[in-house]
Amino acid sequence: MKLDRLVKKAQKGNDKAYLLLFQQYEADIYRMAYVYVKNKEDALDLVQEVAYQSFKTIRTLKKPEYFKTWLMKITINCALNLINKNKKIIPLNLDFEVLTGSEDEDIALTLSLHTLINTLKDDEKSVILLKYYDDCTLKEISELLDIPLGTAKSILYRALDKLRQNLKEVGNYG
Repeated sequence: MKLDRLVKKAQKGNDKAYLLLFQQYEADIYRMAYVYVKNKEDALDLVQEVAYQSFKTIRTLKKPEYFKTWLMKITINCALNLINKNKKIIPLNLDFEVLTGSEDEDIALTLSLHTLINTLKDDEKSVILLKYYDDCTLKEISELLDIPLGTAKSILYRALDKLRQNLKEVGNYG
């Protein structure tokens, strides 16, 4: 069944349509949540919270074609809320298969990238992850984060510059 039709059915209260939709993106939601909270338990809790929040507010989604983007926005907001609520430093305890998708990947590189991403502010991290992890356009990012397009571009370039500088310091690259 087409995505738009499923979304419209879910918006009219069809639980099965919503469940089918959510299941399509559950793994993406988990991965995005994990990048923010850095542990399996909190990431799983966030998936449940996103399921609840999105189910409760699906009627507010104006454009069905942006369903996944809308879910990612809810995921980011829920993750940031949890981080702010906990206000604690979470120890680095990586599940490498979640981050890399395979055991053959270079674990040291994954660790370095993870460490570099964590040097960014929340808004910078969100823009970088949406752009390069979720393949969103800058226009989609600006809509998703509810910021002007120019601001999204500025945050992206500032974050990339920060990553370049940190990469030079860490590994003497560039």
